Amino acid sequence: MRVLVLEDDPGLGPVVAARLRGEGFAVDLARTLAEADLKLAVNRYDCVVADRSVPDGDSLTLLAEHRRMGSALPFLLLTALDTVSDRVAGFEHGADDYLVKPFAFAELVVRVRALCRREQPARLPVLRAGDLEVDLPRRRVSRAGVLLSLSAKEFSVLEVLMLRAGEVVTRTELIDRCWDETAEPMSNVVDVLIGQLRRRLGPPDPISTVRGVGYRLGDADPNPAPGART
Repeated sequence: MRVLVLEDDPGLGPVVAARLRGEGFAVDLARTLAEADLKLAVNRYDCVVADRSVPDGDSLTLLAEHRRMGSALPFLLLTALDTVSDRVAGFEHGADDYLVKPFAFAELVVRVRALCRREQPARLPVLRAGDLEVDLPRRRVSRAGVLLSLSAKEFSVLEVLMLRAGEVVTRTELIDRCWDETAEPMSNVVDVLIGQLRRRLGPPDPISTVRGVGYRLGDADPNPAPGART
């Protein structure tokens, strides 16, 4: 899940981004409305966490503009503006949630995760492929009934592969969904992470490499379309 954080405070912004990354989110950081608008135009996000007051204006203008364009992207306003009128204004402009500073990081993480899930297609809370099981709400992974310990990034990659079980997921797609803009698209970060994930999951290897394209978890479609290659 990829999140855009709009926060101009040089002390708070990087901390919020780091804490969210530690929980498995891919996070991009913007410090102005212009920078945030550009990132929203070129990247796909699951949620925006935005301070109200930034150097070039009020983030409500950015929020309202995206709502006028028909965007349903979840916005969480993270701000020191805490009066009833401030909250009302936030929701009237299209905000999905409102969290007042100072705040508890645990609460921020829970709220962001809930908003990100809202954008995901309806799905079972527990994903299964063969003897592999991923419990999304509890963020637990088990294989053949044995609980496994995965890092936040490993869990994120496995979740994407499980949601697309049987399909080829390209390296570009994995970078887009599980890493932020600091990842170099031409680097081997995906291959290294897949290697780590394979070691965590153990034999037999449930992830197959589709040379030159990406990876597939589980078996391919047993009835591929005419002319398709597996």
